Amino acid sequence: MLMKTAREQIVSYGNRLIEDGLTVGTAGNISVYDPESGYMAISPSGIPYADTLPEDIVIMDLHGNILEGDRKPSSESALHSAFYLADIGAQAVVHAHSMYCTTLACMGEPLRSVHYAIAEAGTDILPLVPYHTFGTPELARAASEALKGGARGVILANHGMCASGSSLKSAYGLALTMEWCAEVQWRCMCAGKMNVLTKKEMDTALEHYKTYGQGKSDGSSVSGYNG
Repeated sequence: MLMKTAREQIVSYGNRLIEDGLTVGTAGNISVYDPESGYMAISPSGIPYADTLPEDIVIMDLHGNILEGDRKPSSESALHSAFYLADIGAQAVVHAHSMYCTTLACMGEPLRSVHYAIAEAGTDILPLVPYHTFGTPELARAASEALKGGARGVILANHGMCASGSSLKSAYGLALTMEWCAEVQWRCMCAGKMNVLTKKEMDTALEHYKTYGQGKSDGSSVSGYNG
């Protein structure tokens, strides 16, 4: 079985999507990428997370070719590939229809730096990807354009959100942070005042995030509220 550990992780985190309220039903999808082989493990299309087994996970390359698996892969496989093909070091992607990120998406709003925690995404603003029909090459191309600024996450107009990371734990942690920040932004907008941090203030926060948290054996650090 190719990418056995990644398959098991996707099953586990798929259930967490529901438990943590980041999505409902079968909405959203998760993938893990192995840069050495060039293979991507991705959740199947339309199977409830509670019913998904490791053998249901589909193994693909980044060009849409199925390498192992009897299930139909997520309709957003090209969207996930866009993150891995971008120069952001992504090795896992979480796509969800979380309530507050999706609310901003349906308002046509990017995720702004109303709180410094957004620095976890490596930028001062998470861009809004223009609306395109889900599961289409057009959506994947639009996401690719948005990722050129170096952000590790995006808001998909009238759709939802995507978060990436160097591991599935990291990508999922960013998804949680994005949702928390989106709720703070939405509440500020409802209250009629939103104090957005300046680029200079966020640049300082981004520098601090490089050394935030406990160091790991590989010399990197754990950063972010949920990292």
